[in-house]
Amino acid sequence: MASGSGPVSALWTEINRCGQNGDFTRALKAVNKILHENKDDVTALHCKIVCLIQNGGFKEALNVMNTHTKSLTSDMIGFEKAYCEYRLNRVEHALKTIQGIPEQTDKLKELERYDECLAVYKDMIRNSQDDYEEERKTNLSAVLAAQSTWESTSADLGLPESSYELCYNAACFLIGQGQLSQGMQKLQKAEELCRKSLAEDSDVTEEDVDAELAIIHSQMAYVMQLQGRTEDALQLYNQVIKLKPSDVGLLAVTANNIITINKDQNVFDSKKKVKLTSAEGVEHKLATKQLQAIEINKALLAMYTNQADQCNKMLASLQTQNPGHPRPVLIKVAQLCREKQHNKAIELLQRFSDQHPESASGIKLTMAQLYLTQACDILKSIEEIKYKPGMLSALVTMYTHEEDIDSAIDVFTQAIQYYQSEQPGSAIHLSLVREAANCKLKYGRKKEATSDLEQLWKQNTNDVHTLAQLISAYSLVDQDKAKALSKHLPSPDTMSFNVDVDELENSHGATYIRKKAAKVLFIFLCSGKLPKNYDPKSTPDPERWLPMRERSYYRGKKKGKRKEQVGRGTQGATSGASAELDASKSASSPPTSPRPGSGTGTATATSNAVPPRQQKPAAAGATRKKAPQKKKKGGKGGW
Repeated sequence: MASGSGPVSALWTEINRCGQNGDFTRALKAVNKILHENKDDVTALHCKIVCLIQNGGFKEALNVMNTHTKSLTSDMIGFEKAYCEYRLNRVEHALKTIQGIPEQTDKLKELERYDECLAVYKDMIRNSQDDYEEERKTNLSAVLAAQSTWESTSADLGLPESSYELCYNAACFLIGQGQLSQGMQKLQKAEELCRKSLAEDSDVTEEDVDAELAIIHSQMAYVMQLQGRTEDALQLYNQVIKLKPSDVGLLAVTANNIITINKDQNVFDSKKKVKLTSAEGVEHKLATKQLQAIEINKALLAMYTNQADQCNKMLASLQTQNPGHPRPVLIKVAQLCREKQHNKAIELLQRFSDQHPESASGIKLTMAQLYLTQACDILKSIEEIKYKPGMLSALVTMYTHEEDIDSAIDVFTQAIQYYQSEQPGSAIHLSLVREAANCKLKYGRKKEATSDLEQLWKQNTNDVHTLAQLISAYSLVDQDKAKALSKHLPSPDTMSFNVDVDELENSHGATYIRKKAAKVLFIFLCSGKLPKNYDPKSTPDPERWLPMRERSYYRGKKKGKRKEQVGRGTQGATSGASAELDASKSASSPPTSPRPGSGTGTATATSNAVPPRQQKPAAAGATRKKAPQKKKKGGKGGW
């Protein structure tokens, strides 16, 4: 009898029912009650292991097996033990467990190595007749995709793409082959099949669909990243992260790829994302090469954030795990170079090249790059010619090529100091100051460039070009200083401009403006708002764009004369009796084009809104006294 739960037979009935319903948590509780009465019940122990595996408790299941080795023989729980080891990424242990089992069943064969899996799966699919054919084909396609990603293979077995899993694996195979466009098409097809498949289940929510599609979307983002579409990739990666999928392996890979896009920029975001790559259980979900890539990126991030000790610890661990991998050595070399220890870096590369000749080609190229840096140091040590223009040019060129801008600027600084003491104000001295300023401006060092530009301007205060550069540099670092210096700029009247007006109008900027104006005119004409007295042969008023008060022919208001009462029409329109008072109708009026305020030609080109006065016109016989209309200020009219 089981305490408090009825007879043992009732517990077994409950375990059987829970197993059929997939409720392994409840089944585990019933199994534990049976084991409480009989801790060596082999059947109960086996059921407990199965329940733990179904719930993802692989470590707990292994503990049960290792604790009851006398009761649970290898032929009884060999598959479960190998599967737990496999899921915990203990691949070699899993293989040994399989090889130690006398009878090799079909389910044991499915746990072999990747390079042997293809033959095994082909044989099983050809000779097996059960309900797992679709799953085996899916696994076979996964093996092909893995081989295409991590190894060199071109095998295409022509597997069907009847499910989104098969279609997704086919896409991964193409991506591994470098066929990115075709891979993206397959991923889009997989997404379509996934949506269609899940739509048939009424219990599936939109959140469930998004969660299922997360792995497909992450792979799409990976393709975009390979294609150089980093902004699109980053956006899609972040969408996957926001979904918070339960698959810690997917989260880790997605976060890792975001870090690779960020590189040495946006370090704060990378430090947040790197936590996802260290979540519990990640090591059981990813392949060894994936885990290795993540650890390498962690070391790089530590280097970029100046955590030298942490970086060195990670690199030491990586080298211990895989002594022949060149990446940890190259990162260590980069760390040494950041610390200006080039000799140690070269010694490390030479030692690694001697020990691992298979990686010597890439290592020696890095050594050549470091020797180039050493060459710069040697050139700088030649006192007789170190400040000659040719030597300075060579050093700056080599340093900028190596993206060592600090060293390039330091070359200029030392040379300027030398000529400042030996030949102050000489042509070569001022030329070096000019080149130093240009170099600093080119690489965004505007604050550092201000001192050089000031020195040049003081030598020649009539040099407007240098003054403009100086003001531009100060505008980003000291706006007050920029304003003070701008007072020294000559007025436009004193400057001689040799400007070709026709060329200016035909330039890109002017063309763009004129196209914009033409667009406004086009809308205006289509709206049927041309003035009644518009004459296509007449020259438009050249001052039509100015407010009325700023036009040369504006005479101001005439006091003491009250205009007739405003009737129907838009604001500013007058009755026909006032037409003879309209200055635009007289012969002395300069332009013939209608002006803003004349009633019929002032509608805004891009708006079809009806003015309020036109919505509700005043009655002709209204006796209520109207307030004098306030004259509308001149604005931008259409013509």
